[in-house]
Amino acid sequence: MKIARLHTLFGLCFVIVGLAVGVYMGASGNHTQQVTHAHILLIGFVLSLLYASIYRLWIPEGPSKLALAQLVLHHLGAVGLGVALFMLFGQIATEASLGPLLGIASNAVLLAAVLMLVIFLRSAKAG
Repeated sequence: MKIARLHTLFGLCFVIVGLAVGVYMGASGNHTQQVTHAHILLIGFVLSLLYASIYRLWIPEGPSKLALAQLVLHHLGAVGLGVALFMLFGQIATEASLGPLLGIASNAVLLAAVLMLVIFLRSAKAG
């Protein structure tokens, strides 16, 4: 499957999870997960669809280890952040115990963004 389609597929999965968290908050009246909800939707859904659009519009499709690394880093980081934030704001685990996961996941998402920039710039030079 092409990288753009994978970003879209994973993004659509994130929107379902993010909206489900929002529906839970609305139905329960408990809005402690609003940070989790926002991160899942913005990093998992919106950023994934932006990456899919960039790949579709400006990056020539073809086998690229860098593109695959960018995809994997972004989505593993987004899942890690979503899970860690859910556990933190749900008081399932402490910030001290989740700190390393939050740091690793955040840096994975950041590194994926840097890789996206590198991929984009390389394709601009090639085109």
